[in-house]
Amino acid sequence: MATEEVNKPPSLPYSEMILAAIEALDDKNGSSKSAISEYIESSYDDLPQDHSTLLADYLNRMKESGELTMLKNNYMRPNPDAPLKRGRGRPPKAKLPIPPGTVVSPPRPRGRPPKPKDPSDLAAAPVKVSGPPRPRGRPPKKARPAVGMSTGSPRPRGRPPKAKAPFAVVGLD
Repeated sequence: MATEEVNKPPSLPYSEMILAAIEALDDKNGSSKSAISEYIESSYDDLPQDHSTLLADYLNRMKESGELTMLKNNYMRPNPDAPLKRGRGRPPKAKLPIPPGTVVSPPRPRGRPPKPKDPSDLAAAPVKVSGPPRPRGRPPKKARPAVGMSTGSPRPRGRPPKAKAPFAVVGLD
C-alpha cells in the first residue's frame, strides 16, 4: 500500500498547478522555478517524492509548447497581444502554388557529382593520346641563353659583386 501512495498522481495535473502558481504569485517579471515549487508545495498536500523532477519536466514541456515563456530565468504566461517572435535567420521564401498536372523533379543533390562506375561509361570517356608517360614532380628548368656575355657561359647565381672605384695614387711631396 505504501508504494501506491508514493506513486499516486496528484489530484490536479502539473500544468494546471504551474499556471495557478504563476497567477497567484503575480509578478510582472515572471516567477522563478523555485518560487513556483514553493507555492505548489505549500498549496497541495498529495505531491509525489519526485516533485522537483516532474516540475522541471512540465516547465520545459510548457515552454516548448508555447504555454509559458521564459525571460531571465523566470516563467510567465505569454501576452496574447504581443507579436509572435520570429526565429533566427532569414525567413523562407513564400512558396508559389504548383499548377495541377505539373511534374516536380527532385532537387539536385549538393556537391560534385560522382564519377561514373559503369564500364560502358568509361568507354565514353576521352582517351589519352599515347606517348611516353610523364615523369613525376616538377619539370627541371631549361637553361636560358646568356644575355650580353661573350663567353657563352650562363650568368652566375646571386647578386653581382659591387663595382670598386679605382684608387688614385697620391704622391708624397
